[in-house]
Amino acid sequence: MTARAGATPSTTRFELSAEPPFRLDLTVWALRRRPGNAIDRWDGTTYRRAAVIGDTLADIAAVQVGTPEAPRLDVMVTAAVPLEPAVARTEAASILRRMLGLDIDLDPFYRSTEQDPDLSALVQRFRGLKPPRFASLFEGLVNAVACQQLTLTFGIELLNRFAARYGQPAPSSAPGGYTFPAPLDIAELDPDALRALGFSRQKSVAIVGLAHHVERGTLHLDDISGLGDADATAALRALRGIGRWSAEYVLLRGLGRLQVFPGDDVGARNNLRRRLGISGPLDYEGVGRTTARWSPYSGLVYFHFLVAGIEESGWLDDGADS
Repeated sequence: MTARAGATPSTTRFELSAEPPFRLDLTVWALRRRPGNAIDRWDGTTYRRAAVIGDTLADIAAVQVGTPEAPRLDVMVTAAVPLEPAVARTEAASILRRMLGLDIDLDPFYRSTEQDPDLSALVQRFRGLKPPRFASLFEGLVNAVACQQLTLTFGIELLNRFAARYGQPAPSSAPGGYTFPAPLDIAELDPDALRALGFSRQKSVAIVGLAHHVERGTLHLDDISGLGDADATAALRALRGIGRWSAEYVLLRGLGRLQVFPGDDVGARNNLRRRLGISGPLDYEGVGRTTARWSPYSGLVYFHFLVAGIEESGWLDDGADS
């Protein structure tokens, strides 16, 4: 998966459609969460992601060239070595469709919130925001573990260090960017290697153990994808280092269960209280009761609240990576 000496890079360019409405900028911000994210890169117009395509290291770049109501993406796949164009198109399109929610129909959600006094204005302001997903369930689990009981900014920084140390650099003229490490890259590490990056011992053991079991074939993450919410939650919580918050976070961001609003998410709870004018604290059960009115789209509300916070921080206007 590394470039051969003297190999000629290849570029494949194609267009990709999306279910309207769609806005790349809003969706990418919901995916990356913080401006310092070096794995999912954004410069204000172009989304970039390093990935292995057809056993070849490649950089995927996507720009929205259509309007939100007639959305098209101009996609360029730059490979470190020659890559069959059909393979580049098929695999890059699959990655983008999953991660950017390109095929999700938002119309039922929009109809359900038209008369909601707490949501209608927010939903219209962010019309075209699709629910993003991590590229793999493994990536989702590692994100959840990394960000547990930390500020999101520091959790993203840990993930950046993780990718820079154990991922592969993107084959692109654009600065920065690494593939997200695969289980194979992590499975045989001593947990102390991750502690040197700033992970706690418990998190280091959990991440290495997860990679080890996946790589050895004693854990099949794809099996979890086919389970209902309750069984998937139980299967996730049986994994070392995965509690209730992490399981729900992975259900939403890793498995695309849009009915899930992570009830233990402190930031999400605060958003609920502030935006709905709720006095006093909300516990887990209170979050469930409050968000039940938006079922089965509670997860979409979660993403709209998230992007509203990003807008308030000024990052939507700034656009580019910091």
